[in-house]
Amino acid sequence: MTTIAQVGLIGYGLAGSVFHAPLIQHTPGLALHSIVSSQRDRLLRSFTDVHVHADVAPLLADPAVDAVVIATPNAQHAPLALAALRAGKHVLVDKPFALSSAEARAVVDAARDADRVVSVFQNRRFDADFLSLRAVVEQGTLGRIAECHSHFDRFRPQVRDRWRESDAPGGGLWMDLGPHLLDQMLQLFGWPEAISADIAAQREGARSDDYFHAVLHYPGLRAIVHAGSLVAASAPRFAVHGSLGSYLKDGRDVQEDQLRQGTAPGAPGWGLDPLHGQIVRVDDEGHAQRHSVDNALGDYRRFYAAFRDAMLGVGDAPVSTEEALQLMRLLEAGRESADSGRRVQLG
Repeated sequence: MTTIAQVGLIGYGLAGSVFHAPLIQHTPGLALHSIVSSQRDRLLRSFTDVHVHADVAPLLADPAVDAVVIATPNAQHAPLALAALRAGKHVLVDKPFALSSAEARAVVDAARDADRVVSVFQNRRFDADFLSLRAVVEQGTLGRIAECHSHFDRFRPQVRDRWRESDAPGGGLWMDLGPHLLDQMLQLFGWPEAISADIAAQREGARSDDYFHAVLHYPGLRAIVHAGSLVAASAPRFAVHGSLGSYLKDGRDVQEDQLRQGTAPGAPGWGLDPLHGQIVRVDDEGHAQRHSVDNALGDYRRFYAAFRDAMLGVGDAPVSTEEALQLMRLLEAGRESADSGRRVQLG
């Protein structure tokens, strides 16, 4: 592989068009070589230097393509990853990595046999708000952490006709936002002792889950991840409480909105969160004292840069295969907890 990795993108829906294509194009050392999509006419108008295919076979057969990014409906993730690995390509799969731990293990084994890099797109490790929170936790600013609340709420009362909200395998909010929120907690606190989850469909006409509330149980610590679709007044994005104080952060990382608006990754203001978090402490007289925390700079290109380096053999994959398998196990345990109505112990 040359120092410029040629990347083929399978799927040009929300994930492919809003996230992956712009990030590939604006990460040094990567080039968008091909796109597989049914929207051939639209893409030919938008791209003059990208090959456009109606199906995956020509892309996988093209020796110029070094890596394949899979941004399709979730049920296609594992089958396409296996096909790409058999074709000798490095692979990046949008989350979730697969529909099950068994599928995920098959992909990991195939990558090992092919001696190729495989990873899963956990871009929200590079959200500005999460990076800021991680620094606060790692610096010990809050002391011993007792509670971490992570909310990613939306107000979307109408069920839309799209696969993410359908009853197709892999549909629903747990498999959409769950991988992001759980991965962030694993990054902060490691593997929990148990999980308790409530997963439900709340909207009229909902065909898949559109709400979840899960508690990760650690010794002396509870990490709560929550997402709802009927929340007009959102809770703080993060609320973390410890023996020395609390950290509160409103709003969400701006990169998704910037990408939707057509802002080029790396443009002025890219990843700059205008809403600062607050540290709250109580003084000896019982009065709350607040001060702002400088935000870290978010940048999803850091994920793609790590993937590039892993392909070149000069760095680790941004998400290891062990981490990908671990997260699939946690997603399954959460579903088991919701279905059974009980806490699920984790080994």
